Amino acid sequence: MTEKELIDYCLTYEAAFLDYPFGEGVAIIKHSINKKMFALVSRHHGRVHISLKCDPLKAEILRENYNSVEPAYHMNKKHWNMVYMEDGDDVSLEELYDMVSDSYDLVKPKIRKKKEVK
Repeated sequence: MTEKELIDYCLTYEAAFLDYPFGEGVAIIKHSINKKMFALVSRHHGRVHISLKCDPLKAEILRENYNSVEPAYHMNKKHWNMVYMEDGDDVSLEELYDMVSDSYDLVKPKIRKKKEVK
């Protein structure tokens, strides 16, 4: 999957928008309501990758099961994984889409229920 394809897919999520706070070459995809990032698309050591937020337990399992998943560069390594997307990647598109969805769900604004007044 190319950088553009990764970005385009992430932008299909409701209220997602693209930002380049570090200049061209580092695409940040955020939720427009709370401005929290759920994906970072860039190159690391010349390889296309996407960094995604992840439940810490699941993050460890993904790292153990896939060679192309590792702790995210310049991110909290407990909560963020980096997935390489070039030759030899071992993550299926279905699994990648699940990871993006999980990341989005972790950062989207939570709906709070109003307390009933007695």
